Amino acid sequence: MNRTPCRKQAGGSFRSRIRRVNGWRTAAMAACLGVLVGPPLAAQAPEPPPEAELYRIAPGDRLELFVWKEPDLTRELLVRTDGLVTVPLIGDVEAGGSSTAELAAAIERRLAQYVNSPNVTVGLKTGRTAQFFVVGKVSKPGAYPLEKPTTFLQALALAGGFVEFAKTDHVLVYREEDGKVDSVNFKKLVDGDDDSAENVPLRAGDTIVVP
Repeated sequence: MNRTPCRKQAGGSFRSRIRRVNGWRTAAMAACLGVLVGPPLAAQAPEPPPEAELYRIAPGDRLELFVWKEPDLTRELLVRTDGLVTVPLIGDVEAGGSSTAELAAAIERRLAQYVNSPNVTVGLKTGRTAQFFVVGKVSKPGAYPLEKPTTFLQALALAGGFVEFAKTDHVLVYREEDGKVDSVNFKKLVDGDDDSAENVPLRAGDTIVVP
């Protein structure tokens, strides 16, 4: 009897079972990995960084003016008390209250009358320390750093309050930025009797005068 076909059939059947077992194992492993790993996480867009507050140029600041390929125009600028800087060829330019980028653009526009396609960069070399002043009849008159938002009442508290005979109904706030002078009735402000009285926030260079 020829048994060769039986051996071939048996061998083929065995290989088939092996393939089926391997297929089940692969499917089971894939299922397990799906459970362990889980669905891919949705990509999260990075949050944009908070917008940086632009530094505003103030009197007393020292700036670096750089004009590409124009060494005679490249120099240090001092912001005068009137907020102006003097630039060769174009004269005085308003700098106070501007950012360095805004000032560079303003200088570029005016230099374009004399220089072909000027490329201007302005940088801050040294900034004036922001401060306010309290003078007159207070316990601790002097200059105080303006390191964080500070109101009129907070400034008086830092100065130790009033001394005897202080005229608290006519405290003056001199605004350096715009030259304005505000008169504040301290008692009415504290009591809330005067709607026009305001606990104003101070700005760099402001001076409180207590007569």
